[in-house]
Amino acid sequence: MEVKEWTYEELPEFTQEVEGAQVIATTGDEMCAVYIPNVEYAQIDGVKLHLQILIPSTRNQPEMICPCVVFVQGSAWMPQDVYAQIPRVSRLAERGYVVAVVEYRHSGIAPFPAQIMDARNAIRFLRVNAQQYHIDPEQIIVSGDSSGGHTAMFAGMIHDDVENNLFPGVSAEVKGIVNYYGSTSVMAEDSNPTQLLHCQADSPEGMVMGHVDLRNNMELKRKLSVECNITEDSVIPPTIILHGTKDCVVNCEGSAILYRQMKKCGKNVKLYLIKGANHGGPEFWTKEVLDIVDGFMKDCLHV
Repeated sequence: MEVKEWTYEELPEFTQEVEGAQVIATTGDEMCAVYIPNVEYAQIDGVKLHLQILIPSTRNQPEMICPCVVFVQGSAWMPQDVYAQIPRVSRLAERGYVVAVVEYRHSGIAPFPAQIMDARNAIRFLRVNAQQYHIDPEQIIVSGDSSGGHTAMFAGMIHDDVENNLFPGVSAEVKGIVNYYGSTSVMAEDSNPTQLLHCQADSPEGMVMGHVDLRNNMELKRKLSVECNITEDSVIPPTIILHGTKDCVVNCEGSAILYRQMKKCGKNVKLYLIKGANHGGPEFWTKEVLDIVDGFMKDCLHV
């Protein structure tokens, strides 16, 4: 074979018979995820915020245009390990979604609703740069786990954050919400069953509301709790909620409360209870659950 700079199409395929070798057929449509780390999407008061971006790719379509899942990594609103869920969310990328994991300003530097504003600005950044990251800008879903599920719910629900828009004229609207065991409510005393500081100033929820003791501040508790901000007039995209029935960190009842309020107000919502699952874990990333989430998102995106 001649030595030169062959293109893939030009290179002759190896076709020799090799005794004992097995040939595995391929189609060229097998999908993998290309990882682009630490993409800066905003800088606010000197704080740089980043995205971890996973882009689907195949041999036949190395630069295909895909829907996007904007995934907010949970952290009890504290500093995030934005790499923690990359091995798992890469499974969504392998199903044809660009996945962008969002870093938000944590509660030590910015109180609620800064986290929601950051998520919405991340969505806007991805719309502005859709071509670079192979995204269909009209096909975006917001998702998240734990406090990230809380952030994702609000990011999909609010529509009046004009003052916080870092990309004027660019929409942060999404087609659906995927909420993994979100810490969506602090109204019940056992909303965080293993937390002794529930609603005190040093609790995660107290810190994100400005290091405030919430036990005697019903107004702030309601402001932070997603279900308290949903009425029949609320405009909320289709939503799916997934929660483990033995969650030691965020009581599964909070998702049930949210689900009931959304149903009461006529919203498009589905709740899946993952039997025996704790706060996250492999039970949320089985083929069965991935099929449910994938099917839900395809319905939202009409693909």
